[in-house]
Amino acid sequence: MFKSVHERPGKASDMTVLVNGVEIGAWNGETVASVLLRAPGAGRGSTVSRTPRLPYCQMGVCFECLVTVDGNASMQGCLVPVAPGMRIESQHGPREISK
Repeated sequence: MFKSVHERPGKASDMTVLVNGVEIGAWNGETVASVLLRAPGAGRGSTVSRTPRLPYCQMGVCFECLVTVDGNASMQGCLVPVAPGMRIESQHGPREISK
């Protein structure tokens, strides 16, 4: 659906991350939310109707990008930079209180 401005013929990504168990290429400085926009089926389900949601504001205001990152729930993907080997899981239902 979306492409990174870094995507060019012959240019490989800097790293890979796992999004719902699927390897996705990512670049240094990219956020989890921007990776989610390129990953097929990686949105979350709304808390009430379970309708699909995707990152929206990209600045930490709307909370549409909530994900579980390396086992930590309710992370705002737009505020989290990717790291090599990061495990990102879609979050469905209401936010959880992190432990």
